[in-house]
Amino acid sequence: MIDAERGGGAALDRLVGDDDDVVIAAISVAELAVGVELADGRLRPRRERFVAAILGAVSVEPYDLGVAEAHGALLAHARLTGRPRGAHDLIIAATARARNREVVSADVDGFADLPGVTVRPGE
Repeated sequence: MIDAERGGGAALDRLVGDDDDVVIAAISVAELAVGVELADGRLRPRRERFVAAILGAVSVEPYDLGVAEAHGALLAHARLTGRPRGAHDLIIAATARARNREVVSADVDGFADLPGVTVRPGE
């Protein structure tokens, strides 16, 4: 979504088909909000509109017990394999795993080799 915001939405249209059931993890809302809060004065209104459009069109998957259990399993996997991951990436991956969904990301390596997590390369 960050790439889509920077590219005016065309990238998102190429990745997401009309029949795709798109959702975002709750942590992704926080990441989008950080982008709005850190934007300078001239960029902020565009980012606010982008985030509002996303949240108006896409459901948000909560961090609940099922996601927490998947998150714990993925944290343990990352530690046992000695391959640390970004904290937010693991929550996104846990959300996908708990909901039997696919992660779409430009950072495929951030999600590679996580058990029960399928990743589709983004732009």
